[in-house]
Amino acid sequence: MIDNLLIGLDAFANPMVPLGLVAGALIGYLIGAIPGLGPSLGIALMIPFTYGMDPIVSIVMLVSLFAAAEYGGAISGILLNSPGTAAAVATAWDGYPLTKQGKTGIALNISIISSGVGIFASAVLLFLTAVPLSEYALNFGPTAYFALALLGLSLVSSLSSGSLLKGALAMGIGLALATIGLDTQTGVPRFSYHPDFFEGLPLVPALLGLFALSEVLYMIEAGASHKTKNQPMSGILAVPFKTFYKMKMLFLRSSLIGYFVGVIPGAGASVGSFVSYAVAKRFSKKPELFGKGSYEGIAASETANNASVSGSLAPMLALGIPGSATTAIMIGALMIHGIQPGPLLFTTNPQIPYTVFVSLWISVPIMVFIGLAGARFWAKVADIPRPAIAAIVASISLIGAYASESSMFPVYVTLAFGVIGYVLRKVNIPLAPVILALVLGDMLETNLRRALSISNGDVTTFVTNPLSATLLAIALLSFLLPALGLFRNKIKGYRRQRPIVR
Repeated sequence: MIDNLLIGLDAFANPMVPLGLVAGALIGYLIGAIPGLGPSLGIALMIPFTYGMDPIVSIVMLVSLFAAAEYGGAISGILLNSPGTAAAVATAWDGYPLTKQGKTGIALNISIISSGVGIFASAVLLFLTAVPLSEYALNFGPTAYFALALLGLSLVSSLSSGSLLKGALAMGIGLALATIGLDTQTGVPRFSYHPDFFEGLPLVPALLGLFALSEVLYMIEAGASHKTKNQPMSGILAVPFKTFYKMKMLFLRSSLIGYFVGVIPGAGASVGSFVSYAVAKRFSKKPELFGKGSYEGIAASETANNASVSGSLAPMLALGIPGSATTAIMIGALMIHGIQPGPLLFTTNPQIPYTVFVSLWISVPIMVFIGLAGARFWAKVADIPRPAIAAIVASISLIGAYASESSMFPVYVTLAFGVIGYVLRKVNIPLAPVILALVLGDMLETNLRRALSISNGDVTTFVTNPLSATLLAIALLSFLLPALGLFRNKIKGYRRQRPIVR
């Protein structure tokens, strides 16, 4: 285990690795501080810039960007009550009241330190759990991998913003798009009306279109946003150590909640932050302060949403299953460099996961320093006019799409997916399930057909294997429980509305 950590530390002997970490943190803060953007869009925009990079430098930069962007959303939430990410909503509940009380610096200080604690503690958990998980996953056969992919898809419904039907529809769209290209077993073209489609839809242009260009179209539709004056800074270094020491159990509890919620595919930072906030309020000695400027509320939210970063990396590295839309995009980035995430990653390319572990620990003091030193600058980022942001994002998206294959085909794909993403968002169909299904679709189909070939078409092979049967049972429960809950709520509503017969 120590030897493996030394592999990760050795990677930092290359000066480009720490440079990539710092660059990722700076860009992450910038992306996160702008309301409406976030880690998914930030990583999608940065992938084209990693084409010529060493894979280790690339992944370190993207992981650093991921972590910094999750914190960056708290900046605009605390200053303007306009969270840059969904995960920072709970932070704004107490951060903005502190700003109105003239304690902006204190709120930013607590959020930055809490973020660092969450990242560091969850990175320890990632190191302790990812390796055993990957070693166990080496025993997986085609039936288990099919069941695992199906389990990942069953959990996609949690990204559907409360509508199971819309989540299922988004998942179906992603699976349908995943079938485009040559059949991997027969070589027959499927939905491929031009040779450019034979290799399937290029993932990076699709991501750029769905997340970046659709956001650009939303910005154009909204027009220039009202510019909000920044609040004055005060007390950025005025929080004493004893304040944080009193919250030691809160930090531990929130780190555990954030990490294990992050491990669940589809849950993510926002769920972790809300759960952690609710638990912190329940255990607090001063629950009446929550929502009015509670230090504990900020600490609970920020610790958990940053701990979820490591949590979502665990299934990505150990199983090849994206823990969130952001890690689905990161899987695409690794594949571009010829690296396949999953259990074999720890044996074929051990320098990748262990460098990620080490980089998360090393990034903590760097990110805390950048966050504290640049707090005034990050606050001004939220004032950038939306039309300017839209122009920059659109330019980077189209240039990055062209650079991916040095042809116009990816540009057309980006434009098409931009329109698709915009339309889906207008009808409130979430984009995250589309991406997760697009990534998992190939794994699902390939292992289904491989398992049936081995068993000569006997479908009972999926239930006679104890591991795959267990995973399928969990997947079935994941599909059924939300539907049963929805049905139960409708029955209760019907009973309330039913007239009483005397």
